[in-house]
Amino acid sequence: MATKTNSGRFFEDYAVGDVLNHPVPRTVKMGERALYHMLYPARHALHSSDQFAQSCGLPFSPLDDLVAFHVVFGKTVPDVSLNAVANLGYAEGRWLRSVWPGDTLRSVSEVIGVKQNSNGKTGVVYVRTTGMNQHDENVLEYVRWVMVRKRDADAPAPDPVVPDLAKVVAPTDLVVPDGLDFTNYDFALAGEPHRWGDYEIGEQIDHVDGVTIEEAEHMMATRLWQNTAKVHFDINARPDGSRLIYGGHVISMARALSFNGLANAQMIVGLNAGAHANPCLSGDTVYAWSEVLDKAETAAPGVGALRLRLVATKGHTPSDLRDEDGRYRSEVLLDLDYWALIPV
Repeated sequence: MATKTNSGRFFEDYAVGDVLNHPVPRTVKMGERALYHMLYPARHALHSSDQFAQSCGLPFSPLDDLVAFHVVFGKTVPDVSLNAVANLGYAEGRWLRSVWPGDTLRSVSEVIGVKQNSNGKTGVVYVRTTGMNQHDENVLEYVRWVMVRKRDADAPAPDPVVPDLAKVVAPTDLVVPDGLDFTNYDFALAGEPHRWGDYEIGEQIDHVDGVTIEEAEHMMATRLWQNTAKVHFDINARPDGSRLIYGGHVISMARALSFNGLANAQMIVGLNAGAHANPCLSGDTVYAWSEVLDKAETAAPGVGALRLRLVATKGHTPSDLRDEDGRYRSEVLLDLDYWALIPV
């Protein structure tokens, strides 16, 4: 009997140089914003108010930067991570254009690395993904690497290829949206008075608030972003019978929590590194803190950039995130390194 269904790719199905054109394009509108703000306590003013965005030189309010990330990422799942054990990390991410209500997004990935694990049952696949709009303009690019199951443990291991990835996106490579101007920035409407010059390298900010992750909201999120990875849906896909919370759900939750202390870090423009350190499950309460890693000027009027380390934890965790063996402590969920734009 002919098989028309897709069981997803396994590790031995990838080869360096493969180009994956991901179905299905998706048009995003104001519904995505409303649902995003329902799922996460997102309050950054530039993504909440057309009037505020217009006072900052934009035609109206763009969709949240992580809406673009989730949609582009979700397109890749059937071809990259349907049979994944875990999403391991990110690098070289850049937001290249704002996404506006009515834009249609699609994704393309290139396999840039493969390496079988020592157990012979899984391997790591590295892909560079590009998200494009209806005008074939690139809106987002990033590298991620994923641990994927093998279909046949006896299949020969490919020659390992591990890409040499930049540790950080250079400030000169960050793209500031056309027209963005923070010289008339309204700090009162944004919610906090803190500007670029008020933050010091090495400073840590406890974002105070916590949110308990619920099964229902996670299922809504994975469906919204069309993320079909089995570990998020099927309790038979994990040995403990639990459904793994989508890592992007934790990213958005932590980013939203960071508003308390970083309300003026309005736009994400670079993703330097990231690790989903431990699984997040329904019932976990997520807290977050940030560390200022670097600061940079931009050519845009009144606009500076902060390099921030965003850490999400189950409960409050000390700043020492690793144990004596160098492994992440079990409370650590997310360790993300990104660039954000903020008024000077």
